[in-house]
Amino acid sequence: SQYSAVDTNPLSVYIMQPIWNKIVKIVPLWIAPNLLTFSGFVMILVNYFLISFYDWDYTASGTSSGLVPTWVWLFSAFTTLCAYALDSIDGKHARRTQSSTPLGELFDHGLDSWATSIFVLSFFSVCSRDNGTTGVSVYTMYIYLSIVLCNFMCSHWEKYNTGVLFLPWGYDISQVVLIGAYLLTGAVGVEVWQKPFLFGYYITDALVILLIGFSLLLSFPQTLYNIHRAHLKKTLKNDSLYEGLLPLVSPLLLFILLTVWVVLSPGNILAKQPRLFLWMVGVAFSNVICKVIVCQMSGTQPELFHWFLFPLALVVYAAISGLLGWTEEAVLTVFTALVTAAHVHYGVCVGRQLSEHLNIYIFSLKKRVQE
Repeated sequence: SQYSAVDTNPLSVYIMQPIWNKIVKIVPLWIAPNLLTFSGFVMILVNYFLISFYDWDYTASGTSSGLVPTWVWLFSAFTTLCAYALDSIDGKHARRTQSSTPLGELFDHGLDSWATSIFVLSFFSVCSRDNGTTGVSVYTMYIYLSIVLCNFMCSHWEKYNTGVLFLPWGYDISQVVLIGAYLLTGAVGVEVWQKPFLFGYYITDALVILLIGFSLLLSFPQTLYNIHRAHLKKTLKNDSLYEGLLPLVSPLLLFILLTVWVVLSPGNILAKQPRLFLWMVGVAFSNVICKVIVCQMSGTQPELFHWFLFPLALVVYAAISGLLGWTEEAVLTVFTALVTAAHVHYGVCVGRQLSEHLNIYIFSLKKRVQE
């Protein structure tokens, strides 16, 4: 299927795109577009692990100001900017080198589906978790992450049904806000997040309100409108309502299971291990959404229940029924490691299969030699 995307965001169209068009001309023509995509993702990961090292439990910013060195925040701004740039020019570079392939599209969106949660999890270190006076509660973090992932899912569900990816406005805005937040923290220190800045509201409150407003008033209605318009024009990919809603079943069940664990955990797992739990949420979501992206690209139907829901349901049941007892944290750790390994394995396998099928290398523009 031919890749088609529509971007109507004024920030993107008038400011960012002209910048990317200039930057992409610097990239040597022998560099594979997937290498750009992957480099950006690696930078996001490195940054995330660096922040995790200084602030494992999201309390560093709230306890004392010097716990995370200034250079870490500046490095965060730098890596976020680089990743944003690389993610924005990889497609342009693919067209320049005439190497646009379904593999590149899947690679880009697949890594984006994972990067989305990592961006959010890195940002939580800036505002820190609730310490009684300032900060955000771990439950707010969970809801915030869920909304961001839901937005991502909606745009791909929409593409599954309409064949067109309407790029969400939130993406460019969130990247610019993130870079700004890191620079502000680096320049002024974490104290800026702990003082009310307007009418007794904190900056974090404003950002949470913005995000929820954006999702409920812009993104979601826009998705429904685009699908409705395709329905009227008779350009919908799926005839039945069942087929159209099918990709939403697994993500919704995933969200329900995770929420049940968060709310009913006897050991209050989210408060004890917010970083582990939220990372697991992001990886699980990414795997579920990658399946939807593959189905949407290949014109196949996603299965009703993603395989992942079965082990998760078992773990959640064992946790909330008290079966796990004091081992709940240990089980979460093992489960998170397995989920991450399974996701990486899945990515490698799909990448390999596609590169063989299309007779191309993932990270090189050289053609494979036919055996």
